[in-house]
Amino acid sequence: MISYKDLLEDVVRPVLSHLDMNGLQAEKLVIGTAVHESTFNGDTRLRQVGGGPALGIYQIEPNTMNDVWNNFLKYRPVLREKIEDLCSPFPNLDQQLAGNLFYATAICRLVYYRQREPLPKADDLRGLAAYWKKYYNTVGGKGSPQDWLEHFNQVSGLWT
Repeated sequence: MISYKDLLEDVVRPVLSHLDMNGLQAEKLVIGTAVHESTFNGDTRLRQVGGGPALGIYQIEPNTMNDVWNNFLKYRPVLREKIEDLCSPFPNLDQQLAGNLFYATAICRLVYYRQREPLPKADDLRGLAAYWKKYYNTVGGKGSPQDWLEHFNQVSGLWT
């Protein structure tokens, strides 16, 4: 089991800083995504339950990761180099979504970063939950903003 505090301090903050995409609202959105997608309930899965394609604590699908590389990073060489800094030569990038927390965190952040709509303010938890739903889980996804909020409330004390 991963400690939320350790994840925030030892992975999320350093990655967001490395990408120059930090800020309290970004921290909360990324941690909230991990908490909701993986639930950290003692049975954190690195593969989507039910045989789906999503991988890692952020449950990122390889197709989503490929879209980030092909339609976003391809046109941003400086940012692409920063992501490459976080990649290991082994295993392949799909597997790194499951086993490389630094890389998976960066891809999670980029899923949000490439949206035109700015992040909600850090104290707007309902707004962050709606942003997660709209841009990460999508309209057709099973999760709800209320579910995200309930999971996020388990870790909201990290910022007090």
